[in-house]
Amino acid sequence: MKKLKTIGIHTGCWIVFFTYTYISWLGRTTDSTTLWLNLSINLAKLAAFYSCFCWVFPHFLKQAKIPQLIIGILGSYLLFCGIRAVLEEVVYPYYLGFDNYDATTTVWHYLVDNLYYGFSFIILAAAIYATRNAYRQERQHDALRKEAAKAEMAFLKSQINPHFLYNTLNYIYSLAIPVSDKLANAIVNLSDLMRYTLSESKDGKVEITREIDYIQNYIALFKLRFDPHFYVNFTTAVDLGSRRIAALLLIPFVENALKHGVVDDPNHPVLIRLEVKADTFCFTVSNAINHNQKDISSGIGLANLRRRLELLYPNAHQLHIIRDSKNYKSVLHITF
Repeated sequence: MKKLKTIGIHTGCWIVFFTYTYISWLGRTTDSTTLWLNLSINLAKLAAFYSCFCWVFPHFLKQAKIPQLIIGILGSYLLFCGIRAVLEEVVYPYYLGFDNYDATTTVWHYLVDNLYYGFSFIILAAAIYATRNAYRQERQHDALRKEAAKAEMAFLKSQINPHFLYNTLNYIYSLAIPVSDKLANAIVNLSDLMRYTLSESKDGKVEITREIDYIQNYIALFKLRFDPHFYVNFTTAVDLGSRRIAALLLIPFVENALKHGVVDDPNHPVLIRLEVKADTFCFTVSNAINHNQKDISSGIGLANLRRRLELLYPNAHQLHIIRDSKNYKSVLHITF
């Protein structure tokens, strides 16, 4: 629906522009030759505009690839000149019996003569593209501010004296030690999970190693339900450095795999892989689908996750979901 609305707005604007130019020309002349030439130059402007607006600027301006951007703009200008030349010097003479430029006109003169007409709409495309991006960024910032306010409120509501909870868990841990080491370790894992969940940072980000520890504790707790028939392979290849990531960003992938996947089949273990190299982050989770699991809540979690990624890493992430009748795989790429 949004795409159709955008197409409708563009179409309406061009109809208004074409109508205005033709009415302007009709007010000055009724010569059909002039009107045909006006059509050819407008079509060439249309091509130059959208070649920049839809391809050159999104591919090169956003990534600040200046040499490619310059080449792309020049290519759009040559496209403008080429379309105009084909229509006015090939099509029109053949079908309408007239052309525009004299046969002695050189290529250099033709290119110079079209500078104003060609670049005027390339500049217009740049202005509209920049305005649209500024508007979108402002909307994203507004959404981020609203999400931050909601998160802060949720955080404040969750602060039911966390120190009391930690102290209580420590007390229960001391009681559990004589009874069962397994139970005591589970309480420690739960305490670490709670501490991480309730911890706060100014920008909402944590060291990647802390996120790894959280995932390991989560897996350890989940293992209690299935041990010894629990097959999850979590591996990391992390160039540690000082990289940080949004807290609790990865756990929905792990939770989805353990909740909806097969975890007790040694031939089809859950595979979790985290790689961080230089400025690239990759997190992959794959599992066999448990068809006996009827809970469909993962769809809501995935939608929330996509929304969070759009807010936290706009234009800096790729999320791929690969699913068939037997297997499910999630791949998240983030560029720092």
